[in-house]
Amino acid sequence: MVKKVNSNINNVEVGSLLDSQFDSLLKDVFRNARKIVIVDENTQEHCWPYLLTSFESLKDAELIVLPTGEENKSIEVCFQVWQALSEYQIKRGDVIINLGGGVVTDMGGFIASIYKRGLSFINIPTTLLSMVDASVGGKTGVNLSPWKNQLGTFTLPVYTFCDPIFLKTLDDKEILSGRAEMIKHGLISDRSYYDDVMSKFDPASSELLLKGIQLKSDIVDNDPKEKGERKKLNFGHTVGHAIEGYCTKNERKVTHGECVAWGMIIEANLSCEFYDLSKTDAEKIKNEITDLYGIPPIQSDEVDAIVELMGQDKKNTNSKLNFTFLKEIGLSEIDGEVSSEDMKKVLQNYIRTT
Repeated sequence: MVKKVNSNINNVEVGSLLDSQFDSLLKDVFRNARKIVIVDENTQEHCWPYLLTSFESLKDAELIVLPTGEENKSIEVCFQVWQALSEYQIKRGDVIINLGGGVVTDMGGFIASIYKRGLSFINIPTTLLSMVDASVGGKTGVNLSPWKNQLGTFTLPVYTFCDPIFLKTLDDKEILSGRAEMIKHGLISDRSYYDDVMSKFDPASSELLLKGIQLKSDIVDNDPKEKGERKKLNFGHTVGHAIEGYCTKNERKVTHGECVAWGMIIEANLSCEFYDLSKTDAEKIKNEITDLYGIPPIQSDEVDAIVELMGQDKKNTNSKLNFTFLKEIGLSEIDGEVSSEDMKKVLQNYIRTT
């Protein structure tokens, strides 16, 4: 059964793509439009054949294959795609279909939002991470060297379709990466959901998937351009993005979810030391997340470089580092601030004790 996320601004369906509105969109809204499907090397092999054999309307679609990996989420790759779209003579009335994980949906959405001042696009996320995170909110973007998502737009897809069938193509590491964002949604807004994700996790559960997407959608509906409440969704990301950028630059293989998980531990510690989170909750978060994600592959002498990357974070508004803090598990607040020196101390202490 296909269920739609309750939202005033996001059109998101969870369930079988075959029973969704996807075919109707192709046949009705985009009947005369040319279809461009953007994939990466993995989804070209594992996901594209399913769409091609299931939907007659895609038989003449143009396929654009992006190189796989976070290191390829760059403006240089976007330029290559824009060049290809121009050579294909794609018009403003045509449509892009992004079939892939967060890198594909972020980049594909950005490419569409810029080309000819805006091309319609549909997202079909194929990873757990992209379903629970990138599926809602219209954030598009690419990285700028080690800085995550420094270039981007707020542009909503026409529709997003989350079909759990694609999760069967993922290995355990990718499932774990997506689980981190589900953990985050619980920590910032719903303790019972956090407990369910930690103790009753099933990647094939449409119910858990739908609830996680709904939690994010509720926040985004109230603040689509991230002027206030939507900043709560950045919990774990101030630190996590810096660790991810540093590791990517130094060719250490980490997933986005792993880095967010480590970031949540650090930011929970900051919430305890400088704000209202109890030591009991902070320790619970640290122990439970560490059991799943281990410890980050960084050394004590690398902390300064990582904190320097945090200084470039988009959320900072003054000389201090901005982050979302927890008041308790399931309740968060925005615009927490710490100095770079305090951040270094907490990060150093975490590395030493783990």
